[in-house]
Amino acid sequence: MTGYLRDVAALARKDLLLELRGRDTLPAMLLFVVAMLVAFRFALPREVEGAAEGLLWVAIVFTALLGLTRAFVPEREQGVLDALVLAPADRSAIWLGKVIAVFAFLVAVEAIAVPAFWIFFAPLGWATVAAILLANVGICTVGALLAAMAAAGRARELLMPLLFLPLAIPIVIGGVGATVVAEPGRYLGFLALYDAVFAILAWATFEYVVVE
Repeated sequence: MTGYLRDVAALARKDLLLELRGRDTLPAMLLFVVAMLVAFRFALPREVEGAAEGLLWVAIVFTALLGLTRAFVPEREQGVLDALVLAPADRSAIWLGKVIAVFAFLVAVEAIAVPAFWIFFAPLGWATVAAILLANVGICTVGALLAAMAAAGRARELLMPLLFLPLAIPIVIGGVGATVVAEPGRYLGFLALYDAVFAILAWATFEYVVVE
């Protein structure tokens, strides 16, 4: 178990260092989410500004999709993924390391997006923040698996949205529900259940995805 966690930490550290040096994904995600919030601020009529809470979740999902689309691109283009698959380590460690790295990217983006939403629209309650963190887990667990599948194809920019967006619908439903209702407990529980189910499925199937 210690060796497995060491492998996961090394893989996640590799992704984070590559992003800090190359700055390919995170700046694009930041610009995208801020641009979406600015567009919503000026396009949304004042009498329906309550709808902005739903649009926040749209911005989060599409920003995450932007990052996930490039999640495995460096490994595929440089042949590193084949070497990782052949390494004497559990292949699910590749998935978990990628999940941690993408989760860190999302949290960094949301550290800017949430205050921006506060400035443009209204403060967000604790339930929304909790829902965002739970949604991040679901987005990363499912997205890392699908990104590995899409990266093998030539049309990954088209394939990734087709695979990811249908599975992101429950995340949007749970997130919006936790944001707008007075008692968000059942929606937070729904997001936690989604995270648990899809984390187990992704962990169990990732080996077959990367091998094929």
